[in-house]
Amino acid sequence: MRVVVTGALGHIGSRLIRFLPERFPGADLILIDNLSTQRFPSLFDLPASGRFRFVEGDVTRMELTPLIRGASGVVHLAAITDAAGSFDRAAEVERNNFAATSRVAEACGELGVPLIAPSSTSVYGTQKDVVDEDCGLEDLKPQSPYAETKLKEEELLRDLARRGLRTASLRFGTIFGTSPGMRFHTAINKFCWQAVSALPLTVWRTAYEQRRPYLDIEDAARCVAFFLEGDRCDGRVYNVVTANATVHEVVDRIRAHVPELAVRFVDERIMNQLSYEVRADRIQKAGFRFTGSMERGIADTIALLRRANSLPLGAE
Repeated sequence: MRVVVTGALGHIGSRLIRFLPERFPGADLILIDNLSTQRFPSLFDLPASGRFRFVEGDVTRMELTPLIRGASGVVHLAAITDAAGSFDRAAEVERNNFAATSRVAEACGELGVPLIAPSSTSVYGTQKDVVDEDCGLEDLKPQSPYAETKLKEEELLRDLARRGLRTASLRFGTIFGTSPGMRFHTAINKFCWQAVSALPLTVWRTAYEQRRPYLDIEDAARCVAFFLEGDRCDGRVYNVVTANATVHEVVDRIRAHVPELAVRFVDERIMNQLSYEVRADRIQKAGFRFTGSMERGIADTIALLRRANSLPLGAE
């Protein structure tokens, strides 16, 4: 098996490129990343069970055909991913992310290579309590420029699927869990960082009981492998969510490890003020089983961070 992974050194990619050789021993992995976030350590200590080739490049400009031709599949993770930070970079996010997906998808279509394209549950924006992939357009109201672009990418892939592209759009919940290239700008990971750093968690007052979808990074990697190993790229959208939880529930799980955790409530408006549960029945009916755990992901993240906070100030 030969797999091309774009954005291979990021939070999800750096875990995925270690997981795929475990699932497919001897796999050839072509890793593409533009190194814009300088995550060189994501390339360290790659497993001996896989064969790797790293290519530094920008998928919006580089020649993709020689890298993709003959591959078993392409996993397209290359993107600017900070939803909250995308408001000040809307034009850049649109230009970069949509162009990247368009070029990769067109190359896959021309070469007959399946494309696995992670999207985001942030494309939902609804007053309904529960949503799934069959919800109406009135429930797809992206709350950020990042999410708007993701929805536009899904529409592009649906159109290309009608013309023969084998693809699947995977609406990932907010990622949590550890990886060599992990970031701390999203809810659970950010809260863990603040808790271990003895900083109060800043929460918008009315957001405490809002329910949102989350995805264990291990489930994300297993889901990609699930689509790679079977002929499952049917042009449809799949929600990929380990658990739905309120901010309150997330805080309680972190407090189990950091009892002294403080929460500071504020009245500033937040990016997404909606509360909803995202169902992932479609992918489970296809045979996928979620095995991730928010409790375990939080415990692993806190354990990883605590080693940097084990000495009191002034210790020698």
